[in-house]
Amino acid sequence: MDQGSGASERMNTTVDDRVWRTSVPIRFSHCDPAGIVYFARYFDILNGVVEDWFGEALGIDYHEMIGPRRIGLGFVSAGADFAKPGFMGDRLDFSVLVERIGRSSLTLKISATRSSEPVLQARLVMVTTSLETHTSVALPEDLRAAVERYQETCQ
Repeated sequence: MDQGSGASERMNTTVDDRVWRTSVPIRFSHCDPAGIVYFARYFDILNGVVEDWFGEALGIDYHEMIGPRRIGLGFVSAGADFAKPGFMGDRLDFSVLVERIGRSSLTLKISATRSSEPVLQARLVMVTTSLETHTSVALPEDLRAAVERYQETCQ
């Protein structure tokens, strides 16, 4: 599945030790009949990585934001470059960097590697919305402060 377009060469997978990481096992449910991660399932995996990043790196309860606080955390843009296929039985290491903090959005760069080999690099733009009015709202102050601290730590 190497794209031949240089996708793996374009990916910078050098990750500083201060960047939050998590390891995700690739399961049968992630894969197509050939045992390769179906590309659309990566976006489900990426959302799980973001949920874990909220709690573990930012100290913000993702589920509390959506539930009691009624702040939506949807993606308005999602893209990925796939350098190598992921296979059932792999354990992929994901890292999260903050590219940009906007008024009501966060741009995240998420990289996945297998034994330091680039597998995927995604760029996700998350927007905060009111789950009552379904319109964008400013990033909550506690979220903004936590993301700014994380971004400073990673630089």
